[in-house]
Amino acid sequence: MTTSEIVSFEPATGTELWRSPRGDVDEVVSRARRAWPTWAAQPLSTRMEMVRRFANEVRKDAENLATLIARETGKPMWEARTEVESVVNKVEISIRAYAERTSQRKLDNAMQGTSSLRHKPHGVMAVLGPYNFPAHLPNGHIVPALIAGNAIVFKPSEKTPAVGEALVQCFHRAGISAALVQLLVGGPEEGQALVAHSGIDGVLFTGSAHAGIAINRKLAARPDKIVALEMGGNNPMVMWDTPKIADAAALVIQSAFTSAGQRCTAGRRLIIKSSMYDAIISEVKRLADRIIVGAPFDEPAPFMGPVIDNDSADGLTESFLYLLGNGGKAIKHMTRPRDDLPFLSPAIMDVTAVKDRPDVELFGPMLQVIRVDDFDEAIAEANNTRFGLSASLIGGNPAEYNRFWANIRAGVINWNRPTNGASSAAPFGGVGLSGNHRPSAYYAADYCAYPVASTEMDQPRAMIGVGLKGT
Repeated sequence: MTTSEIVSFEPATGTELWRSPRGDVDEVVSRARRAWPTWAAQPLSTRMEMVRRFANEVRKDAENLATLIARETGKPMWEARTEVESVVNKVEISIRAYAERTSQRKLDNAMQGTSSLRHKPHGVMAVLGPYNFPAHLPNGHIVPALIAGNAIVFKPSEKTPAVGEALVQCFHRAGISAALVQLLVGGPEEGQALVAHSGIDGVLFTGSAHAGIAINRKLAARPDKIVALEMGGNNPMVMWDTPKIADAAALVIQSAFTSAGQRCTAGRRLIIKSSMYDAIISEVKRLADRIIVGAPFDEPAPFMGPVIDNDSADGLTESFLYLLGNGGKAIKHMTRPRDDLPFLSPAIMDVTAVKDRPDVELFGPMLQVIRVDDFDEAIAEANNTRFGLSASLIGGNPAEYNRFWANIRAGVINWNRPTNGASSAAPFGGVGLSGNHRPSAYYAADYCAYPVASTEMDQPRAMIGVGLKGT
C-alpha cells in the first residue's frame, strides 16, 4: 500500500529522522522546463561560477551535512566526512572534464568558411540517486549536467531523502534557482512516473541492476532520451602469488567490507590460488574478526556501520543461509546482534563446492571465496558473471597483470589495489549488467551535452558546376 508520505529512519537506532509528503511529478517537471531556457542561455563561465558557489555552500555546512549522512545511512562519521569532501571536489573535476570532453573547435572550410564543433544541453534531466552515497553519487550527475546547461529533477532514494533535500538546499543557497534544481520526494512509483514523463529529456541513474533494466525497458522506444545507467557488480578479486600476506588480506577487507559492503564496486568474490588459500584466508579471517561494527558516532570509531534497513539485513541473512545449505562452508558466520536493527557482522563463506552459484549482487558485508588451481581458471571464474563493474588482481607479476587486464570484462581493473575507491578524475562505469556504456565521473560530461557540427559563412556563397542547362 502506497502511503502519502515518505519517512526516513536512522538505521543505527530505528529513530524517525525525516518525513515529507510525496512530490507531484507533473508540477516539478513543468517548473524545470520553464526554468531551463534561461539557464541554458547563460554563458558557460556563469554556470561554472554558480557551481563553484555551490561547493562553497557545502564547505560551510560540511559538518552538518556529514552528520546527516551518517545518521541517515548508518555509515561511520569518518566515512560520511569523506563523502562530503567528494561532493566539494566533484565541482572542479567536473569543470576540467567539461573543458576537455566537450571542447569547442573551429576549422577552416571551403570558400573561406569555417567548420565548428560545439555542444548543447539536452534539456531537463531526471537524476535518480542511490542510498549508499546519497550526496556524492547524485551530485556526480547533477554538477556536470548543470555546467552543460541542463535543468535537474532529482529524486533521491526513498531511504535517504533527508540528505537529498540538504544537497538541493546547498544549490539553492548558492543562488541556483529552486526551479532549476528540483527535489522530487517519492518512492518507486514517482521514480517510474518521472522516467516516463514526456517533459524529461534524459535519465541519469545510479542504483541496482534490477531498477536500471526497468528504466532501459521503459525507454526502449524513446531513442531521443539520453539514458546513463550506473549499476552494481558481482566484483571479483583474484589472489595470486605474493609474499605480502598481511597487505593482501587488508586489500580484501577494504574491498569487501568498507561501507558495510554497500558499494557497487565492493569485492564480492575472492578467487584464490589453491597454494595461497590457507595463508590468505587465515589472515583475512583474523582481520575480519577485528572489525568494529557500530553506530556512526561510537568511540572507538567503527570500521563499518549497519546496512541500510532491516529488509536488507533479512535478505543478506537469507542469502548466507541459502549458500550454506547448498554446499557452502562458513569461514566466518554472519551474525545479527539485534533483530530490530540492521547491524551485521562481516561474513566469509567458501562457495567452491556450490553448484550454479547465484550471479547476484549481495549488497552487504558478505564475501564469497572460490579456490582455483591455475591462472586461466581464475580469469574464467572472475568473468563468470553477467556484471562487469570492477575487478582486482592482488599479487601476480606484470605479465600476469597484463593477461588479467586484457581478458577481464570490467570497466575498472586494478592491480594490488582494492576494487572500490575509484577516482572521480577517471571514467567510472562497467559493462554487462553494470552499465550501458555511458561511464560517469570524469566522463559524465559526455552524456550531459550533445555535439553539434556546423559549417558557417558570414554571407551566402555557392556554385553549381554540373548538371544545369545552358542559359
